[in-house]
Amino acid sequence: MLGFLKQAVATHGDVIYFTIGPIKIALVNQPEQIKEILSVQHQKFVKGRPLEMAKALIGEGILTSEGSFHKKQARVIQPAFHRKRMESYIPAILDYTDRMMSHWEEGKAVDVREDMTTMTSLVAAKIMFQADIESDSKAIVGALDTATDLFGRIAVPYAEWLLHLPLPSSLQFRKAKKRLDELIYDLIAKRQENPSSHDDLLSMLLDPYGDGSGTGMSLQQVRDEAITLFLTAFDTTSTALTWTWYLLSQNPEAEAEFHAEIDRVLQGRLPTAEDVPKLSFTRKVMTEAMRLFPPTYVLPRQSVEDFEIGEYCIPKGTIVLMSQYLIHHDPRYYKHPEVFDPHRWDDREPQRYQYFPFSGGPRTCIGEPLAWLKGVLVLATVGQRWQLKLVPDHPVELLQLINLKPKHGMQMTPHRRTH
Repeated sequence: MLGFLKQAVATHGDVIYFTIGPIKIALVNQPEQIKEILSVQHQKFVKGRPLEMAKALIGEGILTSEGSFHKKQARVIQPAFHRKRMESYIPAILDYTDRMMSHWEEGKAVDVREDMTTMTSLVAAKIMFQADIESDSKAIVGALDTATDLFGRIAVPYAEWLLHLPLPSSLQFRKAKKRLDELIYDLIAKRQENPSSHDDLLSMLLDPYGDGSGTGMSLQQVRDEAITLFLTAFDTTSTALTWTWYLLSQNPEAEAEFHAEIDRVLQGRLPTAEDVPKLSFTRKVMTEAMRLFPPTYVLPRQSVEDFEIGEYCIPKGTIVLMSQYLIHHDPRYYKHPEVFDPHRWDDREPQRYQYFPFSGGPRTCIGEPLAWLKGVLVLATVGQRWQLKLVPDHPVELLQLINLKPKHGMQMTPHRRTH
């Protein structure tokens, strides 16, 4: 998709209209226009068809729901991402990062993408559900990968109907979804048996007064929100971290500065909440990594009425694409855009809609603050002890599914740092 969109912009400019079978699509590639769609006139757009296939897995969760129902669900979930509550998640983040590193050996290659994915899924289960799923992590991560891989079909006309056919991929999807449902419903059942002993996201979802109704969410709604937040927490952050380690390994000067900051700030101890603002270069490293490789790289919306943008009219029902990847690599907004340069953020704050890895407007990712906190803590904790080097000749290619992943994993060798 990205190759096609880059060529289309180079040939036809910043507003492009095309069709795939019966599907009407417009690509919009200017920050001010993107702001109009995501923020100023957001009520003229819904997430629409591009997320119909996602609904097959996550149902009517906060990612896929619309209108007043989405606002009600967001009010229930928002307290889980308040600053003080997020600080209570730090021990779990550090613990599971330490468990991940305990399996590493000097010079022995590991798949960093796989390790980051497993670690972030364990953290997500712990902070959201107070559950330790380490013994089941391989099966769960495998099920999540199987389920999300299917969304590569999303541009195919009537792709959502393919799920109902007895194709091998569709059968694998159903098996993976069944495994994930078993996990979530088991966590819900255990919590219902002992509802008063926890203060986490699952308790918020099960609170009969949480949504203001006095009756609470249905079991299906709790399941949909839980699996949505679990999926987004494990997939987006792990992808961002994987690309960050790769980019550091390819840029030794930035890597040296990254390690020097960690040593200076932490002085051999584990990071705390107070250290996070002091790890400013570490945050710039992650900011720059998500500029070059934004986990969410194409953002779709669907128009619910005719919509004028500049001299053009986007017809009702059109899927509008906005690509973080294209904007983040555009030389109009970034000098030398293909260069990994964390110092480009020294004298500028990320400008929304020129930099929007977490979307924008009212539908900005609700978990963005936690993603930054978790990312900086994991980078500092790992970088304090290890240097990661890419295995020579390991192929690095883009896998364009829901998120922008490395197609062949990320084989790297850990080397112990000496201070």
